[in-house]
Parts: sequence; C-alpha cells; structure tokens
Amino acid sequence: MNEQINEKILTGKKNGGAMLVLLCVLYIVSIVGIMMIGAGDYGAIGGIGILLCILYILFGWIGFLGLKTLKPGEALVLTLFGKYVGTLKGDGFFFVNPFCIAFNPAADTKLEQSGDTSDTKTANVISTQISLNTQLRMPNKKISLKVMTLSNSRQKVNDVLGNPIEIAVAVMWKVTDTAKAVFAVDNYKEYLSLQCDSAVRNVVKLYPYDVCENVDTTGDGKADDGSLRGSTEIVANRIKEEIQEKVTDAGIEIVDARITYLAYAPEIAQAMLQRQQAAAVVDARKYIVDGAVGMVEMALNRLNEKEIVDLDEERKAAMVSNLLVVLCGNHDAQPVVNSGSLY
Repeated sequence: MNEQINEKILTGKKNGGAMLVLLCVLYIVSIVGIMMIGAGDYGAIGGIGILLCILYILFGWIGFLGLKTLKPGEALVLTLFGKYVGTLKGDGFFFVNPFCIAFNPAADTKLEQSGDTSDTKTANVISTQISLNTQLRMPNKKISLKVMTLSNSRQKVNDVLGNPIEIAVAVMWKVTDTAKAVFAVDNYKEYLSLQCDSAVRNVVKLYPYDVCENVDTTGDGKADDGSLRGSTEIVANRIKEEIQEKVTDAGIEIVDARITYLAYAPEIAQAMLQRQQAAAVVDARKYIVDGAVGMVEMALNRLNEKEIVDLDEERKAAMVSNLLVVLCGNHDAQPVVNSGSLY
C-alpha cells in the first residue's frame, strides 16, 4: 500500500431539492429576461444582461451534474481533478461541486453470486444482456454498502495427505471503508476474489478429507481428529479469518464464510468410495462378531448355571463354532434335526 487515504464523509450536502428548484428557476428567469430585454431598449446594460442570460442557458446545465441521488446502503466516492474530496453516504438527494466525478474502478466487475446458474447457454444470455446494458447507459459508479455474497467456482486442492478434492466456499462480505476500497487496491472485487481462492488453498492443505491418525491440523505439535468433512465450522472460520487478514487494508469486512461443496476429485472418487465401503463393512463385521461372542458367552454361562447339559471342552468348542457360524453368517442358517444321540 502506498499513501494511506482515510475515508472522509461529506455532510451538509442534502440540499439537492433546493438546488434543483434554483437551477430550474434560473433557466426560466434567463429565458424571460432575454424576451423582456429584447423587447425594451436598455442600451449597454441590456446587452450585458442578454449575454449573461444566453451564457446561463448554454452552460447552466453543468449545475445539474452536481445533483446526486443515493438509496439506502449506497455510497459515492467523489474526486475533483484527481484528488479525493470525500464520500457521500446515506439515502437522499445531494448537491455537490458539479466538477466532482464519482470514482469506482470496480463498477463494471461482476462477481459470481450464489444461485447463479452454471449453464453455458444461460450464462451467455446473461453476459450479452450485461454487455448491452453497459453500452446503452453509463456504468453505475455507486458503491454498495450492503452485505454481498461471493460464491467462487469449485477449486481442486490437495489435502494434507495429497488427495485431490474439490471445494467451493461462499463468502459474505461488505465494504466498510470506501476510500480504502477504491484507492488502496486496483479493483477491490477482483482483489477479494483472489484472496478467497488463496485462503481456501492455504487452509485446505492443512486438513485431511476424513479423520486420519498422526495428523496435526492445529499447529500445536499434537495429532488431532480435525478433518474437512468432520470439522466444517472450524475450517470455514479459519478461511474467514485468513481472508479478513488479507482484505482489511482494502476496506472490506468478511461477515461470514461457509463451505458449499466438498467432495473428492472425480479421478479418485470411485476408489475412495470403495475404501469407505470396505471400512464400513469391516466396522459392521466387527460389531457383529463382538455381539456374537457375547451371545455365545451368555449361552454357555446359562447352560452351565441351569445344569441343562454337561459339555466337555471339545463339545463346547463345537457349539461355539456352530453358534458363531449362525450368528455371523450372511444367510439364514439351515437347521438340521438330529434324531439320534448327541454323542
């Protein structure tokens, strides 16, 4: 950043209505004056009066350039011959120096907002409409002070384990200092978009996609259970803080940040899905086996307590084997009726 420019709020300028009436009255007076002076004989004084009236009729429209209208949540940064003179804020009808020019280098920059369609045909139609509107009217130099949403496109980033993932983040932001936003950076909207992309990459590479052992995501030297999928709020807050650190000098406040899309990249998505399915099957089998062992143990204990049947170690082993097969099998067991002796 070069020379720091502080925001200067222009006050006492809400006199646009009175100035509009005055400028219109002066036009009427000039026209009537020319007619009256031309009908009479006022000599040299009359000639000077006619000249003044003609000059005002020719150049009086310049005064109308000083009339500015703002709606709630809008601001106007004004410069006079390249020098910053102040910012108009608040809704109302203002009158400023007619030679002041509104300055906003990001006036024509359109950021992708959440909810925009990604369809190519629709996007081309919208782009054409924006181009036609820009050609038919002057660009709007007003700066919005409302909370806006920046939804950057999906990025492919490697997590801490090197796995490629796709992530998209929606950032809610607003301009808090118009002078910094306009003069501290070349284009504050493009600057914000670039910082969002950079922050997402810097934060995502610190986390694994899923919980992984021996990974330190907090920087304290100890392994933790942080992950992109399981610690969404924490990751989003870290992204928000990193963006805020970068854009403070541009007069921008980050209100909130949210992860809107998170998935493995297509080239490894199928393999990771199979890995997750295998892990789920293993976990399920482990749970089934633990339950089956408990049931077998309970059955043997109950048989022993009730003294229903006396089993030696060999037959206990056979019984345990049969019960485990029945309880852990994928299919229903087919009963076999033994009509003979147990031995």
